[in-house]
Amino acid sequence: MRLFASSRCAVPLAPYRTDDEPRTTDHGPRRAFHVRLIVSLVAVSCGSSPEVPADTFLKAIAAHCGQAFEGRVVADEPPAPNTPFENGPLIMHVRTCEPERVLVPFHVGDDRSRTWVITRTATGLRLKHDHRHQDGSEDVLTMYGGDTTAAGTPSRQEFPVDAFSRELFERQNAPASMENTWAMEIEPKRLFAYELTRPGRRFRVEFDLTAPVPAPPAPWGH
Repeated sequence: MRLFASSRCAVPLAPYRTDDEPRTTDHGPRRAFHVRLIVSLVAVSCGSSPEVPADTFLKAIAAHCGQAFEGRVVADEPPAPNTPFENGPLIMHVRTCEPERVLVPFHVGDDRSRTWVITRTATGLRLKHDHRHQDGSEDVLTMYGGDTTAAGTPSRQEFPVDAFSRELFERQNAPASMENTWAMEIEPKRLFAYELTRPGRRFRVEFDLTAPVPAPPAPWGH
């Protein structure tokens, strides 16, 4: 038995004999066992590597590209005063899907200022919050978020606040947000969730993926 080595695996070729080798009829159980062993090892070496959770997660969101879904606040602890999330329907729109980046505008009534930007990095995923004014200009609090620091799962990814965001929150006198952790969850074709937690605070919105709604207008600045 000889092996052909490719860039991904070793492929067994038929046994061969040189012209000066004596012919043999040794095809007994021992030889058959060796052949089966080599083939088994090759099958393992040629098997595709399992997809990492970050890729599965991002693909699960992108599978809904072009669709919009209505959501509701399921946790607001403690209740925030004058919350904007009571001003009309909450709509997420999986609007832009690139191989390593997905943009999901989050519409709160007629407020189209929010877009979640989820990007594949060398080590996992990054979540940023793109906030714009109606004229398309950036809000002073924009592009905050963080990178995953653990593999997560295909259905849930967590994003602790990054250094850029801490500096931004400090400049804008928002010290409580310096301990934020955001999370997203997806159960394909059933549920998508956006969550914010920090000591003493939990906010969560869940979207029904079983019932698409008409796509909203473009978010501000996009």
